[in-house]
Amino acid sequence: MSRFSSEQLRTFAAVVSEGTLEAAARRLHVTASAVSQRLKALEDSTGQVLLRRSNPVEATAAGEVVLRLARQMAQLEEDAGRELGLAAGAGGHHSLPIAVNADSLAVWFLRALTRMPAGLDVAYDLRRDDEQHSAGLLRSGDVMAAVTATPEAVQGCRVEALGTMRYRAVAAPDFLGRWLPDFGAGAPVDPLLLNAAPAVDFDRKDTYQDAFLDGLFRKSRSRAPRPARGPRHYVPASQDFFDAVRLGLGWALVPEVQCRPEFDAGRLVQLAPDRPFDVPLYWQRWRTSSPLLDTVSEVVRATAGDYLLGPEAATRPRRG
Repeated sequence: MSRFSSEQLRTFAAVVSEGTLEAAARRLHVTASAVSQRLKALEDSTGQVLLRRSNPVEATAAGEVVLRLARQMAQLEEDAGRELGLAAGAGGHHSLPIAVNADSLAVWFLRALTRMPAGLDVAYDLRRDDEQHSAGLLRSGDVMAAVTATPEAVQGCRVEALGTMRYRAVAAPDFLGRWLPDFGAGAPVDPLLLNAAPAVDFDRKDTYQDAFLDGLFRKSRSRAPRPARGPRHYVPASQDFFDAVRLGLGWALVPEVQCRPEFDAGRLVQLAPDRPFDVPLYWQRWRTSSPLLDTVSEVVRATAGDYLLGPEAATRPRRG
């Protein structure tokens, strides 16, 4: 006999998703007492505490394992229902949670979703997170797949390389006139001056500008330690981030495919044309067999090939 009943797993997933036992009870159309009893039975069967009774509740490390199982079982039920021609559920569609970084969303990932076959009745629940951190959403069971910079497979998942996102360090001409007035006279960018100039970061997880500067200081002949960095502007939206650089608020690393028209037209200037920054991206998904996940993975793989560089074109290791 299975250690976990589908009723217990469904209840556990609902509690974590809704945040409280009462909200989960309303979603499941049962009493809060029934929800509490199912959770107790589930914890008794595992012999471990699965939920922190905070507000909202949070899964413990053991609870994340059970949550991943619960959501995988729900996906298997949806896949079976789709093959049998049954209704997708109360909402009339299947929900597919995916973690993806902002740059991929802006450059290519949404295009992949538009290439999905018609008639799937799927709603995409996109969770934006930095590519260095999105694997955590897979571990917790919050998403079924993720675009990530982590080549090591998360437990219960399989991973494949998608390609390399190439970034260029760029700035607006007016910005260079104020902060690096001698740049462009044949000399390479001065790391000390660039370090003191304002930069644009996506958020406080964004280390790309610092990684680029570290590389410049290592390349320079100076053995002096890198000084304190200049001011940072935080602009946590991909298009707004790009606009901030174009308008001269600061310099930053921008995906090449996004900024190429701008520096071709002279509206942006490359700070180091010989030093692209390449970020390998990977697709991680649940190992569970799922026709829906198989289809999504195939489309994502094909679309990534249209926008990302292949491994043979990469010139630098993954940043971070």
